[in-house]
Amino acid sequence: MSFRWLSRPNATSGMGVADHSRNTFMDLKRKKVYRYIIFMVDEKKREVLVEKTGGPAESYDDFAASLPENDCRYAVYDYDFVTSENCQKSKIFFIAWSPSSSRIRAKMLYATSKDRFRRELDGVHYEIQATDPTEMDLEVLRERAH
Repeated sequence: MSFRWLSRPNATSGMGVADHSRNTFMDLKRKKVYRYIIFMVDEKKREVLVEKTGGPAESYDDFAASLPENDCRYAVYDYDFVTSENCQKSKIFFIAWSPSSSRIRAKMLYATSKDRFRRELDGVHYEIQATDPTEMDLEVLRERAH
C-alpha cells in the first residue's frame, strides 16, 4: 500500500501568513494606525499578504469600495461606536469576502486558508462571512457590536 499522498501539501493545509500581515494587524489593534486592512492570498508565495490599508480617517464606505467586486479577500475593520452609556468603544471585525461572482478556485482557496489565517489575528471580536455587500453592511456591524 502506498502513502505517497501523505507527503504532498493539500488544500486543507492553508497558506502561510507573512510577518508583515501580522505586524500590520497589530498596528491596527494596538496603535489604531489603520481603520481597515485588506488581505489577499498570493498563490505563488503561498501566503496571505496585505493588499491595502485604510487610514484612521477613512470611512466604512471607503473600506467597502476597496473590496474587489469579483474576487475573494480577507479584511479586518476596526469599528468605533458610542454605547448607550456614552462610552467610546471599538470592536475589530474579521470579514471573509467571497462574492458569488468570484472564481470557484478562489472561493476554495480562501475557504481552506481562512481558519489558519484567522487564528493568527489575535484580538478579533467578530467574524462575518459575506458573499454580497448587504451581508457586511455597516448596519450588520452595528447590530453585532451592541
